[in-house]
Amino acid sequence: MIKKTFLLLLSTLLLVSLFGGIAGCNTIQGAGKDIEGAAKAIRDGAMEVKKKL
Repeated sequence: MIKKTFLLLLSTLLLVSLFGGIAGCNTIQGAGKDIEGAAKAIRDGAMEVKKKL
């Protein structure tokens, strides 16, 4: 009984993790683009400061 319950719980967690990972792909891609944009803004700001010095 306990073994059956454990296997059911384990398989449920595996499926939830799998679907969560698939759904998260677009989210990760969007976050990567946001981070890339922030890095570009920081780089551009640093270049402006460097020119003033």
